[in-house]
Amino acid sequence: MEDFKKGHLYFASESVGEGHPDKLCDQVSDGILDACLKVDPNAKVAMETATKTGMVVLLGEVSVPREKVNFEQVARDVCKQVGFTSDAVGLDCENCNVIVNVHAQDANIANAVHGSKDEKDMGAGDQGLMFGYATDEWDKETLHPYSHVLANKIVEEMAIERKNGGIAWLRPDCKSQVIVEYEKLPKGIVKPKRVYNILISTQHDPSVSNEEITSVLTEKIIKKVVPADMLVNTKIVINPSGKFDVGGPAADAGLTGRKIIVDTYGGWCPHGGGAFSGKDASKVDR
Repeated sequence: MEDFKKGHLYFASESVGEGHPDKLCDQVSDGILDACLKVDPNAKVAMETATKTGMVVLLGEVSVPREKVNFEQVARDVCKQVGFTSDAVGLDCENCNVIVNVHAQDANIANAVHGSKDEKDMGAGDQGLMFGYATDEWDKETLHPYSHVLANKIVEEMAIERKNGGIAWLRPDCKSQVIVEYEKLPKGIVKPKRVYNILISTQHDPSVSNEEITSVLTEKIIKKVVPADMLVNTKIVINPSGKFDVGGPAADAGLTGRKIIVDTYGGWCPHGGGAFSGKDASKVDR
């Protein structure tokens, strides 16, 4: 590493945009969960989604009658909201193949968790390991690791600029990674000193050059998200692989629950392995 300082910690956290194939699947699973909860606030839902070129597959168990929720339409609506409106972008929400394999919750599980029980006496849907984490390393309100906050804000701001037309050549699929340099203090305390490195990989319209992508994202995204006093000799790397005009499910398969570190604390604490998305509150990791 260049500019390495002894006694300092260099910690990397990543995030992904809403058009990343795995994150698209998370959102579809959560969209179906929301639709089931509208039918029955106490609905039991365990929904997995998979996607690849021209296809979205819905797999899971729900307690609501199937005729009460249009699973296929929910999936298409989520894909549209994310921005997958044509094959050229990565997935055509209107014409892709949506396979639905959704059934009732297993009777034995249902009986053990909530059957013939008061909601206050409801059992857990499964075992699991859950870890919480909080830090006041940079503020007293968010209490979230700074490296992960910045990584999340970068992809969030990119989505805003894409959808409001501010950066029209952006497309839905993207990732970010931020390395923050921390000073190690007594009693295990760390203090952010500067952003050491920022990496962005983003899908884009084929017509835009890498030079324009780098310039615009640096000025409109990075400098908006990261305070100027943290951008000290920061190495900025944008689309290091070159072209990224094919993205979303057309480029990579996606699956619910594969971005659990992105969804939690950016790698700053252990994780039990359970995902959030597509699960009702009887699932302990939700």
